[in-house]
Amino acid sequence: MAVFNSERYVFEAPLSIARARRVLIKPMAGYPLPYPVTTSREMMVSIIMGIRQISDADILILDGMANGDSMATIYKELCYDFPRVLTLDVRGTTLVEVENPLFKPLVMPTFMLPNIILSSDYLISVTPLKVINGVGRLSISNLLGLIPATKYGTGTKGGWEELYDLGIDKVLADLFYTMPFDLGIIEASYKFISKCDGINGEKVPLGKIFIGEPYKVDMEVSQTLGIKVDYLKLIDDARADLEA
Repeated sequence: MAVFNSERYVFEAPLSIARARRVLIKPMAGYPLPYPVTTSREMMVSIIMGIRQISDADILILDGMANGDSMATIYKELCYDFPRVLTLDVRGTTLVEVENPLFKPLVMPTFMLPNIILSSDYLISVTPLKVINGVGRLSISNLLGLIPATKYGTGTKGGWEELYDLGIDKVLADLFYTMPFDLGIIEASYKFISKCDGINGEKVPLGKIFIGEPYKVDMEVSQTLGIKVDYLKLIDDARADLEA
């Protein structure tokens, strides 16, 4: 777990990436709007260049729209046009049912997830620092975009209706254990504060980059900045079940 000054930040890929054949990056890319609503192109470039310094692995970018629409236009709007990098849409992937390893899942015994995640050797979640309705949405909550919205909702209320009805923080805690990511990066040049939709709001300068294992990096941001993140306590509670 490390914290960097955002103005001088250069991504240094962990040595474990050198052994990877396929690296998957999950940005926050669900809107055709620039940082801090979405992951900045500059951050994506830094990550990709850092990987290329130590590895010739295939690099994939994967995200999905909450309403199930195509990601192609979004990627174009965000200028995610990196050489030798494949941009993928969750809705166009082959889905597989993945079992939750918890003996007593909070709400989700299984998830339908893109098969490409399971065949990747290193997984990175990179997201802006966002606080929506007083609750932090960090590197673990960023993984929600990998769940096919059409499987868990109609899209009429923004997607994932079934998951929100079950309690989205419980869902995220289950997802954390079912689909563990290797690295979480929180782009906190600004803290973006929104009262409703995560699109309209204000940005507060912070000048930081937080990087580490997703649980640790989300906990660091929550404790350091005093941001409420409900799924972290649920992850703690479930860990005792998994260890037992």
